[in-house]
Amino acid sequence: MSIFPKDIDLERSAGLTITWSDGRVSRYPVAHLRRNSPAADAKKQREELENNPLAVLPAGSGSTGPLRAEDVELVGHYALRVRFSDGHATGLYTWPYLRSIDPAVGPGEAT
Repeated sequence: MSIFPKDIDLERSAGLTITWSDGRVSRYPVAHLRRNSPAADAKKQREELENNPLAVLPAGSGSTGPLRAEDVELVGHYALRVRFSDGHATGLYTWPYLRSIDPAVGPGEAT
């Protein structure tokens, strides 16, 4: 049995709230979503930072003011695409990936 979103709510300045089919409610702050983007370039940046904590990450393009999630788009029946105010809009947040990065669930806890 697969777990899927029953309700998806985007508050652009705060983040994304998903109510899952198993009853869990997950709240993802905008910065958490952006930092954990599944896009290839973001994964590479996270790896670089993990290998060298002093690495300087590039600034977002075209962003002025606080980071916001400008839009969320459903991709098929399996993922979301989030468009951020810094111009980032690549990477698909699949349902299993979103469950794995739920800020309320600690590492090693059941998803």
